[in-house]
Parts: sequence; structure tokens; C-alpha cells
Amino acid sequence: MEKILIVDDSITQASKLKSILEGEYEITIAQTAIEGLSCASIGGFSLILLDVVMPEMDGFMLLKKLQEEIITQSVPVILITSLSDIENEQHGFMLGAVDYITKPFHPVIVKARVNTHVKLYRYRKQVEEQSMTDQLTGIANRRQYDLYSLAKWQEAARLQVPFSIFMFDIDHFKAYNDTYGHPAGDKVIAAVAKTISGNMRRTMDFVARYGGEEFVAITLGGNPQSIFGHMKKIRKNIEKLQIPHKGNVSKWVTVSIGGVTVTPKICDDFGTYLKIADTMLYDAKHLGRNQVVWYGDDRKQWKEFDRPC
Repeated sequence: MEKILIVDDSITQASKLKSILEGEYEITIAQTAIEGLSCASIGGFSLILLDVVMPEMDGFMLLKKLQEEIITQSVPVILITSLSDIENEQHGFMLGAVDYITKPFHPVIVKARVNTHVKLYRYRKQVEEQSMTDQLTGIANRRQYDLYSLAKWQEAARLQVPFSIFMFDIDHFKAYNDTYGHPAGDKVIAAVAKTISGNMRRTMDFVARYGGEEFVAITLGGNPQSIFGHMKKIRKNIEKLQIPHKGNVSKWVTVSIGGVTVTPKICDDFGTYLKIADTMLYDAKHLGRNQVVWYGDDRKQWKEFDRPC
């Protein structure tokens, strides 16, 4: 069931709207702009109904703040108002509102406008998800990663929590394709993606196909030692798939993993640490592949093995 947030300081008016819409939608009511912003930031809403006239912070100001937040900026907002002058309507549309509902409420009109914008939002999200999903593996693609990673980097800097980025590369993949063929190679990519994503299940975990046989993942929170250990577990789980690979030393499909953990400052550049993760991946390959190499917060390199090729 789609979720709708109603932000209105009048519990009477909010309850009237809820009675019109409940049954078709899951309704949440917030009675202040601050409470509304907090609820909206949690995410999951398909539409926000926002009263224009509220104390302390009016609907126009809250609408502006919603448009500035990454989580809420794509959620459609319908303004609730008893104001009928064109100037206020224009101001709302300029700030990003998609429609108006005027008081007193007419149930048929309310339902029609709400249904229209929920359907449009659902369709837009479906299109966005398709354009940001790798068709072979079903995980996020490079485009989604580019958007998500920068947003989470900024969040980690703001909250001052550890940010980890790790890169995976299927070992000797060209040799695998040459030996077994590209259709078999596609199955390997899909199997590796499923194993990685299946082992990254925390709310703050994110996995994407970076390109070809490479994958990238990020996570917020946690300490470097535990994350390093978890990456070793993922590497072992991929090897345990026991997908035959004659061109690999272990005789099975394996991956090399490189990563870095840092608590970023606002002035830090994400690209610098992405390059560090890539360098760790290169070192993992140079040290014999099928292993994890990490750059910890102690500014030292941690190696799962030390076996130069």
C-alpha cells in the first residue's frame, strides 16, 4: 500500500483528509513543519499533502526544505490551502509543488488528484529504477552508484561516521570468457553479484556493477577490522561456489578485493579515496589474486595473504 504524509497543524482538517484517503493508502499525520520534515526524511512516502498556513514555518518554507533534501526532493507535494489567489498558486508551483487542494475539501476532487500524482510518482520511480539497474545482475548500475556514493560520502562527512568503499574484480575473467564463452561468463558475473549483494544486507550497504567484471560496494558505520573480516568472508563464499575455472590457480572462479575505510571531513575529496580502493585492488591482484587488501584508518595496508605472484 502506498504511503502518504499529511502535514497540517489542524488535526480536524488532517483527519478529514485521512478519512477521504484511508483504505486506499497508508496515512501518516504530522502537525508541525519540523515533525513533517522529520517524517519525510525517513523516506517511503509516495506523496506529501502540505498545508500552506502553519505557525513558525509555513508550507512554502517546508516545501523549499523538502526540495533541498536528496531523500525527499523527488516526492510530489500537493499544497493544501484556503487561499485562492493566483500569486500564492504561482509561488507554490515555482517552489516545486505539483498541485493544489483547496479547503473545504471535495472528496471526489481530492481522490482524483491524489490518485493521479501517486500513479505518476510510481511510474517515474519504475522508470528510474530500470534506468539505474544493471540488467544482467539485477543490482545497481554505474549511474546509480555515481549518484548514491556522493550522497552517502557527504552524509558520512556530516555525521562523522566511518565510510568504507570496496572494489571487486573477478580473477582472470578474460581467460574464463576465452575458455568457456561469453554466455558462461555472463552467468559467472550474475552469480558473483548475487553472492556479494546477498552478503551486504545492512540498511547502509550498497552494491553496484562498476563495469565488466568489476563491482563496487560502500557502507557507512562499522569498524575497519570487522569490515576487513567481512570482505574476507565474501571472498571465501565466492570461491565456495566452486565454479570451474581452468585458467585460475585455485581451479575455481575467485575475486580480488581492495578497499579503504575513512571518516571523511567535509573538505575531503571522494575521488581520492576511490583511487585508494582501486590501488588496493591492484595490490591484491599483484600479490597473487583471490585475496583482500585493505587501507585501514591507521593509514596502514592490511593484507589477507602475502604471496607475490
